[in-house]
Amino acid sequence: MNLVNRKSSTVLSLLIASTLQAQEKPSAPETSAAVTGEPNAAAPAVPAADAGWSKTLDNAFNNKLGEALAKGKFNLNVRPRWEHAHQDGLTESDAFTIRTRFGYTTAPLEGFQAMIEGENVSVIGPRGNYNAAGSNASGAGRTVVADPPTTELNQAWLSYTNWGTLVKGGRQRIVLDNHRFIGDSGWRQNMQTFDSALIENRSLPYTSLLYAYIWNVNRVFGDVDNLPQANSDFRSESHILHYNYNRWSWLNISAYTYLLDLDNGITSELNSTATYGGYLSGSVPVHEKVDLNYRAEFAWQTDYAGNVSDYGTEYYNLELGATIKPVNAGVGYEVLGSDNGQGFKTPLATLHQFNGWADVFLNTPGTGIRDLYIFAGVTLPYEIPFRVVAHQFRSESGGINYGNEIDASVSRKFGKYWNALAKYAWFDGKEAPTAADVDRFWLQLEFNY
Repeated sequence: MNLVNRKSSTVLSLLIASTLQAQEKPSAPETSAAVTGEPNAAAPAVPAADAGWSKTLDNAFNNKLGEALAKGKFNLNVRPRWEHAHQDGLTESDAFTIRTRFGYTTAPLEGFQAMIEGENVSVIGPRGNYNAAGSNASGAGRTVVADPPTTELNQAWLSYTNWGTLVKGGRQRIVLDNHRFIGDSGWRQNMQTFDSALIENRSLPYTSLLYAYIWNVNRVFGDVDNLPQANSDFRSESHILHYNYNRWSWLNISAYTYLLDLDNGITSELNSTATYGGYLSGSVPVHEKVDLNYRAEFAWQTDYAGNVSDYGTEYYNLELGATIKPVNAGVGYEVLGSDNGQGFKTPLATLHQFNGWADVFLNTPGTGIRDLYIFAGVTLPYEIPFRVVAHQFRSESGGINYGNEIDASVSRKFGKYWNALAKYAWFDGKEAPTAADVDRFWLQLEFNY
């Protein structure tokens, strides 16, 4: 019995010693055993290419990712506004709204960059004080102010930049040239954005080549309840092609093709159009304080995709101005043609910027429109810019007098982030077929960070 105990004690001591010795030695990785079938085989060497890729990923996500997030930029825009609007035959509107936009953009990371931004438009006071683009029954019979209250995702995109090329996808702003065909409608409280994929190449000197595919247009009216069908967002299968060459300040050359397939539930799809055009523009210095500016643009438009109409018509714009510091002034002539009862259309433009601030001609009449305008601007004392524009509107066909308009604005910056604006538009349409006058007045304060 004692012999058995002594033998057991000896065996137990040997087992303990063996275990302690094994713990002191590093064991072979389990993965090595799994690969070779030998408990003590050494780990295989990692190929150099795999090691480099692993190191790049580790560097990007463990080091640079945090840096890109830390160095990103927050943006905040707050814009309270009072708009007074009155049109003959309708009750006047007073819209007190405040737009708040808040977003974040990462710093670039190995060519990648991302952005997300939310937007809220709120009404101060009763909504029944104005017609919010037809979305509120309480505003029926009042003049339209196209700023319905809404909360939405304004932008959310991911981009990659390399080899002089930008690739960008998601919900984004797209602004081309002077906003006449593709713009963000930044004057309205809810910006127009595009769910789209875009590629732009700038590898050639002074040259930009852009293509975009748009599958949804988030219009200024927002995605709100009870909105009339005509004001709803566009479902889209649209193609945007744009070329620009800008080597000289005195000659900027652009050409474009816009194939817009737009559908918002209206079966005629009259906003589906194919537009082909281009323009020349530039600034020519003639004296130390004198510059001449010009723009000459022409485009041709036809029906496209599901548009049931059959037409083809032209657009052209000629503008000549001069800057004699601190004054600038000029004259322009813009024509949106007509054919077969259809006027030239620009459904994705920043429309408020053209044909008068009273927003009478957001939709081109079936007889087209001719807009002869003059403008002048000067910086008043205390760095206050003042601008005035006068328009004479006539039809492109039929010899119809569509009325006249005078627009004026004054603004003032305060510090780094603040800007105040007062703006007025008066449209005299008593001699026009509509026999209506329209006047609008805005007071606005904007904080932008």
